[in-house]
Amino acid sequence: MHATRRTALVALGAGLAAGLAGRGAAAQQPALIRKPIPSSGEMIPVIGLGSARRYEEARTEEDLAPLRETFRRFQVLGGTVVDTAPSYGNAEAIMGGLVADLNIRPDLFICTKVGADTPEQGRAQIEQSFRNLRTERIDLLAVHNLRDITNQLAILRELKAAGRIRYVGATTSFDRQYEAFEAMMRRETLDAIQIDYALDNRNAAERIIPLAKERGMAVFINLPFGRGSVFRATQGKPLPDWAAEIDCTSWAQVMLKYLVSHDAVTCAVPGMAQARYVDDNLKAAQGRMPDAALRRRMEQFIDAL
Repeated sequence: MHATRRTALVALGAGLAAGLAGRGAAAQQPALIRKPIPSSGEMIPVIGLGSARRYEEARTEEDLAPLRETFRRFQVLGGTVVDTAPSYGNAEAIMGGLVADLNIRPDLFICTKVGADTPEQGRAQIEQSFRNLRTERIDLLAVHNLRDITNQLAILRELKAAGRIRYVGATTSFDRQYEAFEAMMRRETLDAIQIDYALDNRNAAERIIPLAKERGMAVFINLPFGRGSVFRATQGKPLPDWAAEIDCTSWAQVMLKYLVSHDAVTCAVPGMAQARYVDDNLKAAQGRMPDAALRRRMEQFIDAL
């Protein structure tokens, strides 16, 4: 996470750490807003936890301690969706270890990916993911960035039929893949997609996200902060008056509520490596959401910066 946000959240994090220290305090918090996965109707919270970057190279107890507390806090506050990938360095294995340490696997909806160039490579990578995550069942397994998409989807469907995975998906985070991704969505039956979308990166809302709604696919959002660009754009700027209308007390909440208020978006997955980010981000899954008119104002605001 970016230094500008870290600075802005120091006071917030300190206050929340003192005021919401345990499960009793967490129980007093409003329940997280949930949305359904269209193919099953299963309800999941609209904010999840991503594990790129800070989880990739964590090795020492000094590295792991804040990540363990992040996962603990996430589970205590009602978070369930956690997202990782074999391409995120050691993140899969780190996540698997943290979940095992905390004994919270039954409470989580674990998502990972396969990014391989042949069926043999894909099967081997998937089996390693099961070992890394220390689980016998993965909730959502998606083909990463369209790699060997036809062969890998066939493997995932076999695993779903065998009960080893629950949902099949595909991901991208690159505009240059959108045309091919859209074509794939039209010819394949998927439970979910994952796509890049942010307040200042709205291209996916033009065709990809509406198509997912049409095709009955859940939509998970990666890069919800636009690779940090929205934090840079809002650095040092006070929240606008309309933020209070949707119960937002931070820029992160504004950015996330914009995403999850889209009627076709199921869950946004920001990276979180400190407990205070969990406290902040999960508030975007509570309270009032922007309507269509306010969403337009939000777009106009960020475009003018």
